[in-house]
Order: sequence, then structure tokens, then C-alpha cells
Amino acid sequence: MDKIDIEIIKIIQESIPVTLSPFGEIAKQVGISEDEVIDRINEMLKQGVIRRFGAILRHQKAGLTANGMIVWNVPDEQAEEIGNIFARFREVSHCYERPRQKHWHYNLFTMVHGKNKEECKNIAKKLSKVSGIKDYDILFSSKEFKKSSMKYFVE
Repeated sequence: MDKIDIEIIKIIQESIPVTLSPFGEIAKQVGISEDEVIDRINEMLKQGVIRRFGAILRHQKAGLTANGMIVWNVPDEQAEEIGNIFARFREVSHCYERPRQKHWHYNLFTMVHGKNKEECKNIAKKLSKVSGIKDYDILFSSKEFKKSSMKYFVE
């Protein structure tokens, strides 16, 4: 990595410019071409310097004011299969398998967002029907204290 790569990372770890040409805007900031910015990001992805490149939807601003973590009790031998089924649904923003705990028998977790709690409950019912998993609960958020991405290069 050189200084330009680090400057690109500093920019893309923040909010990417909301424009028709976000990589062109980044290119102007670092003094190279848009194609070179894209090539450098692709190379960093290929080398594993950047593991993932994605966008975060600020669901409240999009009108999705309810969010629920659906916790599932899935037979361990089916966890990967069911997790992959859940992950294909556009309503699921996160899907994780976690170890069971002594007093917590759930092992699969999906985060869903909706206009209200009822919409989240309907998504859970749909996932339950498709997967055949009936043992689940929904934990609704009541207050967001922090939501941020990692910062690797800061001034």
C-alpha cells in the first residue's frame, strides 16, 4: 500500500459521496483518475486489504423505523443450510450463527427491518414457514446508542 491507497481508504471508510460518480469524486480528492481509484479498490479487495465493500442503509431515514433481531433455535446440523436460506431474503440484513449458551438455546440470528413491528413479525412468520423452524423469538430495538463503522486511518 502506498500513500494514495491510504488516502482512498480514509475516504471510503466514511460516507461515500452521494453522486452519480462517487468514484470520480474520490479521484478528484486524491488526484488520480476514476478508473485508477476503482482499480486500486479492486486490488485491495483481491489482496484482502479490504475484506468487504458495502453500503449501509440508514433504515430509519428510509422509513423503516422498526427493527428486530429474530433469534432461532435451529438444529445444529441444519444451521448452515437454514442460515443460507435466510440470507437469501432481501428483508434480512444480517444473518449469523452463534454458539448456544447455558441459558440461551438460540443459535441463529437474523436482523430484519420494517415500517413497524407488525411488518417485522410477518417477515419472521414468512422465514419460519419457508424454513420449517418454529422455535424463534423477536427482540425489538428500543433505543440506538451507537452505530458506526470501523475507522482504520484517522487524523
